[in-house]
Amino acid sequence: MYLDSGYMLVILPALALSLIAQIWVKSAFSKFSKIQSRRGISGAEAARIILRSNGISNVQIEAIPGSLSDHYNPATRVLSLSEPVFGKTSISAIGVAAHEAGHALQHARGYGPLGLRSALVPVAGIGSRFGPYVALAGFVMSMPLLVDAGIVLFSAAVGFYIITLPVEFNASGRAVEAIRSNAILTEEELSGVKRVLSAAAMTYVASTLSAMASLLRLVLLRGRRR
Repeated sequence: MYLDSGYMLVILPALALSLIAQIWVKSAFSKFSKIQSRRGISGAEAARIILRSNGISNVQIEAIPGSLSDHYNPATRVLSLSEPVFGKTSISAIGVAAHEAGHALQHARGYGPLGLRSALVPVAGIGSRFGPYVALAGFVMSMPLLVDAGIVLFSAAVGFYIITLPVEFNASGRAVEAIRSNAILTEEELSGVKRVLSAAAMTYVASTLSAMASLLRLVLLRGRRR
């Protein structure tokens, strides 16, 4: 019922975009990981410079395992950088570190969408994991209230994806400006950072479109069963 031809027509383009975005970001990151910054500044150092220049001294920077697992946690004020970023001096490393520092700047400046996204994390996690299954169970058991509950749950997850877009784009904009104002990279090197961050942004766009397509399909099925 859920995996019919109509659903496939809706979701396949979003899935294709997601795959392309993943390939693009890995390719861009790999390419500019091979190009070292002229000043020899590492990702962690770049993040420290950006935080310090903005008067932020209460954020801890730590190294974590993995690749492209970098993130900033507003609750703990910890900026976590992956192995290819923390101690590396590549264009990619600086770009990713600066982006995460951009989230710390958002937090320090009280950027509204970041606070909203943080508030949605608990319910979004539940909605993303269980929402579609609750709705499908409602369809199978012919229980409209259960279908509606699943749709509401999944809507919270979709809302999280949507609010993530301005948060991520804004963080990248702050990163580029901070790199430029602190002369961490030259303008030529900065063009590589922009390409890496643009590729990363597309993964968020693709994820949002996929989630919206799935939600739209649930809503259409709900309307059809009335």
